[in-house]
Amino acid sequence: MKELVSVIVPVYNVEAYVDLCLKSIVSQSYDTLEIIVVDDGSTDSSGEKCDEWAKSDSRIKVIHQQNKGLSGARNAAIDVCTGMWITFVDSDDEISERYVETLLNLVKTYDVKI
Repeated sequence: MKELVSVIVPVYNVEAYVDLCLKSIVSQSYDTLEIIVVDDGSTDSSGEKCDEWAKSDSRIKVIHQQNKGLSGARNAAIDVCTGMWITFVDSDDEISERYVETLLNLVKTYDVKI
């Protein structure tokens, strides 16, 4: 059985970027993912876009909260994630399709503990 990886994405007013970010995450070559998106009090359409993504992919969970900043958003996701591994992706970034697979391969190759 493949190990679950939690991908945490804090979101705040990134309506121009969040679709590309989430597309790059759901398109990973390693697909045993739990994608936790935290809408940190966005005042634009970012939160609604995240909800639309969650409707189209059951791996995506969206948390809506009042603005608590980057650390507050990440901590909210850490409190509910269930993956054996956690990675963070900024909501204005687009990641390589082999990002998670590469990280897991490095963890196993070098017997990384953290």
